[in-house]
Amino acid sequence: MTRPELHEINRLSWNAATIAHNSHKPDQAGFLKNGGSTLFPEEIELLGEVQGKEAVHLLCNSGQDTLSLAKLGAKVTGVDISDEAIAFAKQLAADCGIAAEFERSDVYPWLEAAIAKGRQYDLVFCSYGALCWLSDLPRWMSLVAGILKPGGRFVCVEFHQVAMIFDEHGVPTYDYWMPEPLHWAVGISDYVGDSCGGLVASGEVVNREPFVNPYPCYEFQRGMGEILGSVLKSGLRLRDYREYLHSNGWKPFKEMQALPGRRWTMPEGKAKIPLMYGMVAVKE
Repeated sequence: MTRPELHEINRLSWNAATIAHNSHKPDQAGFLKNGGSTLFPEEIELLGEVQGKEAVHLLCNSGQDTLSLAKLGAKVTGVDISDEAIAFAKQLAADCGIAAEFERSDVYPWLEAAIAKGRQYDLVFCSYGALCWLSDLPRWMSLVAGILKPGGRFVCVEFHQVAMIFDEHGVPTYDYWMPEPLHWAVGISDYVGDSCGGLVASGEVVNREPFVNPYPCYEFQRGMGEILGSVLKSGLRLRDYREYLHSNGWKPFKEMQALPGRRWTMPEGKAKIPLMYGMVAVKE
C-alpha cells in the first residue's frame, strides 16, 4: 500500500537535508561545465549507450547525476519530491548550460500521470538510496514498466540490503526485512558531510556547521527477494544483476578502507559483504 502521508513527511526532511548536502559541494556548475561527471563507472557500464535516448531519472535529488546523464547525450527528465532539490537542480542546469527537464512530484502520482498522458521512455534510471523511500515497491515497479517503451530499460544501482542490517559501527542492529516503516526521529542526516568527500566529486568544503534536521523521516526496508521479485512481477525481464564488495561515495560504517575513485570497502580483518548491487531489466 502506498503511504503518501509518510512521503510528505519525508519531503520536509529532504528539503532540510538537501540544503546541508549541497553546502559541501563547491562550484558544481563549473565542475560539470569543465568535463566533470558525478556518475560512477558502475552505472555508466550498466546504462550502456544513451545517446539520443529519452530518459527519466526518478528520485533524482538535486540533479547532479541527471545532468551527468544528459552530458552523455540522453534527453533526460529528473523527478523528485523535494522542493529544494528540484529548485537547486533547475538552477544548476541553467548555470552549467546543460539541457535537462526537472519536475517536482512524488513519483507515484507523477508516474500515474505520465501513463495517463501516454509518455514513454527508452530508459528509467534510479540510484543510491532511492528504493528505501518507496512505500509500495511492487506498485512502483508496475508503474515504471508502464512508462517504458518496448525494448526500454530500467537501470538501478543501489546500496545492498545486507549492509542495512548493521549500524554505523558494524554491529548487527536492524532486521533484514521490516514489515513496518522504519521511523527516524532525527530525520535525514548530513551523510554527505559524514562521507569524508566520498560523495563530493567537485571537491569537498572542509569547514562545515553541525546539522540537525528538524523533521523526522520514514524508510521502507525490504530484502533482495522482494526487490527482485517486484521487478519480475512487473513484467520486465531481468537482464543483468551484479553485486559489489565496495560502496561508491557513501561511507556506511565508521571503520572502512578507502579505495581510489571515492570508494569504500570493509577494512582488513573484517568479513567482506556486498555493499552495492546493480541491475538492468528490459521491457519486451
